[in-house]
Amino acid sequence: MLVVMQSHATPEQIDEVLRAIRQMNLTPHPMPGATRTAIGITGNVGAIDPRTLEVLPGVMELLRVTKPYKLASREMHAADTYVRLPQGTIGPGTVTLIAGPCSVENEAMIVRTAEFLMARGIRLMRAGAFKPRSSPYSFQGMGLEGLEILAHVRQWTGIGIVTELMDTDNADAVEEVADVIQIGTRNMQNFSLLRRVARAKKPVLLKRGMSATLEEWLMAAEYIMAGGNYNVVLCERGVRTFSDHSRNTLDLSVIPPVKNLSHLPILVDPSHGTGKRDYVPPMALASLAAGADGLLIEVHPDPNHALSDGAQSLDFGGFERLLESLKRLAEPLGRTLS
Repeated sequence: MLVVMQSHATPEQIDEVLRAIRQMNLTPHPMPGATRTAIGITGNVGAIDPRTLEVLPGVMELLRVTKPYKLASREMHAADTYVRLPQGTIGPGTVTLIAGPCSVENEAMIVRTAEFLMARGIRLMRAGAFKPRSSPYSFQGMGLEGLEILAHVRQWTGIGIVTELMDTDNADAVEEVADVIQIGTRNMQNFSLLRRVARAKKPVLLKRGMSATLEEWLMAAEYIMAGGNYNVVLCERGVRTFSDHSRNTLDLSVIPPVKNLSHLPILVDPSHGTGKRDYVPPMALASLAAGADGLLIEVHPDPNHALSDGAQSLDFGGFERLLESLKRLAEPLGRTLS
């Protein structure tokens, strides 16, 4: 259910509606807009009697929301969401670039990468301190030591940090260091983890599960938003199909439906989506043309000797060439790289 307030509704009238919703043992989600405030309602297992609310002063109308993902849907929140960070804004009209190595390997490499990115106007760096790997014998990341390196580099260079949270045990440590908390594909439906980041004060980058439908993906976002964290960014990173010509099948066809059904921004990760560095630039350009609000690109100073995902990582020269191509494409699309 969505309560739409009148344009001239006072703060006191809005507070009265919030109190009335809480008295019904439901959860209100106020969403101030340019001209009026709307209040989403979650927590009901059956129909809500609208008469209790529609008679309150300042209420214009009550609308039923049919989608199972209430807060993530355009039915409840028609305007696009912009996630604002100290380093910039993620949302329509811009192209947010997040680049960096798959994992933190040592401080010198991270400093070198951060300085390279900052010199080219890239304000957000992705790098994993904790790495979920298919093999227990593969490099699993540096853990808390890796987080310390990221914190130092952030302080030294000013670059924003996007890093993955794998479990609730390390949530406080990751939240302290990260500007954006990443939930990886294997944890998209880790509901305990989703509930934890719902309480976080940092935006959440939610990667699509490797076999997840669009509705399942948006329902995972709903878990985070229902807990009070509305700064959610979706990330398409490829799904598992029968095709074997690339690591995954990068599903760019999901971008228009996401834009139609949800107000949340969506990024694309062509590095994991293809698994091969030669395929990353064309799929990055295709993502931008399809309407993505940004990209995650794996960049490493020496990909051939990377401890993880070197085959899909661009070297510095390759990233610079891609950056120039993205700038040329963004201009006729009316987009701004950030």
